[in-house]
Amino acid sequence: MIQGIVNVIKPTGMSSHDVVSQLRRIYGIKKVGHAGTLDPLAAGVLPIYLGNATRLIEYGDSDIKTYHAEFILGIATDTEDGTGQIVEQKEVPLLTMDEIQYACNTFLGQCMQQPSRYSSIHVNGVKAYKLARQQQDFILSSRPIQIYDIQMLTYCNQRGRMIVRCSKGTYIRSLIRDLGKALGTCACMTYLVRTEAGVFHIEDAITLEALSMQPEKYVLPLDTAIQHLYRLDLSAAQCKDLVCGRAVSFEGNELTQNMVIRIYDPTKRLMGIGTFDQAYQLIRPHKMFIQV
Repeated sequence: MIQGIVNVIKPTGMSSHDVVSQLRRIYGIKKVGHAGTLDPLAAGVLPIYLGNATRLIEYGDSDIKTYHAEFILGIATDTEDGTGQIVEQKEVPLLTMDEIQYACNTFLGQCMQQPSRYSSIHVNGVKAYKLARQQQDFILSSRPIQIYDIQMLTYCNQRGRMIVRCSKGTYIRSLIRDLGKALGTCACMTYLVRTEAGVFHIEDAITLEALSMQPEKYVLPLDTAIQHLYRLDLSAAQCKDLVCGRAVSFEGNELTQNMVIRIYDPTKRLMGIGTFDQAYQLIRPHKMFIQV
């Protein structure tokens, strides 16, 4: 079975699940997953994990993301983007780029954000956007996010473009909603492109059309997204023990309690993920997926 990661450019109009479904057909496998949902309106980098690589999604280096976003001031929609119904229109003050940038800067650092009701967050086991479409009454709790950088690119006739670098879990349309309020009006996002998701960049991403023509050409190694984890090369016997669910002794002064480790065998083959038990000086298996 094929396994690895594909850096896909998700086109506008498709959901992230649509892309996963298409890759299942292209590769002829069921075990396919993605890291970091993109709304149908959004385009850009969507890392797709194939086969055993799906077990590494939670460890993948895709937490810090970069987006290019477009927005309009003076209009608010129920979805907080251009696909929704207009729910509010307000006058827009005369604003300069510097004034908008100043307002953007107030969001830098750690802050709390209330996600859009039309998001994929689960509420009692149901996705929020499904409840919103049914006009059910619910409130999503604010969540901590981090904005590393916001840079305004252009602003003219109440329309602007910006670059945002942020933590995972950040909703750019909700950020734009809050920016509108900070500017004394309302706002909604009109377009979004994700240009970076951790180690994955749009310059290296591949379209679905090109992928369907040469599917195996663009599959990246299993460990592409976990290079930030500590690497440990073990003996074949140690790897066999770990695969069988047995902890192995290891004296690692450089390791700390519960450190997550990527484990390789003598042939440099990735065997899976382990954790370090400092108290007993043991490597414990967590997600081992290659039989030896």
